[in-house]
Amino acid sequence: MKKTLLGLAAASLFAAGAANAADYKLTVPHVTSTDGYNHQSLLVFKNFVESRSNGQIQVDIYPSGQLCGNAKECMAGVQAGMFDYFQTTIPELGNFWQPIGAFDLPYMLPSDRVAECVYDNEKFIGDVRKEVAAKAPNIRLMMVSNSGGWRNIATTKKQVKSPEDVKGLKLRTVPAKTQQELVRAMGGAPTPIAWPEVYTALSTGMVDGTKNGVVDIIMNKFHESLNYMILDGHGYMGGAWVFNDRKFKSFPDELKQVVIDGVAAQNQYLRAYPKHKEFEAYEEFKKADGVVYNPTAAEKEAFKTASASVKDSFLDSAGSDGQKWLQRFESEIKTCEAKIQADYDIQFN
Repeated sequence: MKKTLLGLAAASLFAAGAANAADYKLTVPHVTSTDGYNHQSLLVFKNFVESRSNGQIQVDIYPSGQLCGNAKECMAGVQAGMFDYFQTTIPELGNFWQPIGAFDLPYMLPSDRVAECVYDNEKFIGDVRKEVAAKAPNIRLMMVSNSGGWRNIATTKKQVKSPEDVKGLKLRTVPAKTQQELVRAMGGAPTPIAWPEVYTALSTGMVDGTKNGVVDIIMNKFHESLNYMILDGHGYMGGAWVFNDRKFKSFPDELKQVVIDGVAAQNQYLRAYPKHKEFEAYEEFKKADGVVYNPTAAEKEAFKTASASVKDSFLDSAGSDGQKWLQRFESEIKTCEAKIQADYDIQFN
């Protein structure tokens, strides 16, 4: 990070420290607005941790890129001990430990229930935590939560109903290899564009569509340009929340428990948010004459088949360790699907 950025961060932290004499202070930056779900979820975390610790822990939240402008800078700050808690993405963690990219492959997770079951398995997440910590010193993975709902393909002029319909379309993607390869596998042209520039890119025709959740689409007024959406559900896009490991280990056990429980409360909010907001978001999209297409099981399978090369590319680059963790991830998914099916069987009788 730039020295000027670190200087501003240090000044802000000093001012916060002078205001209160809590035993422990947590500095929590994020790069989105105060209206977004990340900020709102952090208010849940702050309220829980401060109240349950009887004021021993103070949580200071710095929104809208006040302390760091992007995930790379914020992660560097967590590693350096400048910051204590931050939400990043699976692809960003993949820059430290490549096999975790298996969790971001398209069409892997079939539903919220399965995704939540997989990421609630502390044995699984605990093993992932150890691997990340070994490659990214002082980074402690606390949870993988939802980051705004399922990603679907939304377009401006052409309704997509099959992988073939993507051919020739310029689709906005995040600057992540897997997401770009997904568009390319279906014959489209992936176009990485920074989040603040997506609205303009859609409204000016720079791109023909994007891959986002409907809540984000409505919140950012992308539906003013988008006219079609297919619920292909290619990405769960788990949000990875990481903690400064030295800070976490400095807590006595009773306060470690408070932090862990606070993270769990925050996770409940993050998972509920898109479920709560999606209905009105879809209604808003339709009110703007947007068309939402729900593909059949066979059509969804066609998208999964068309994206097979993305998995092959991941395995080529991640090697045997990547294959091992992809198999582990697939095994966790199958276990959760079987568990949920068993619940169905009980209720069907």
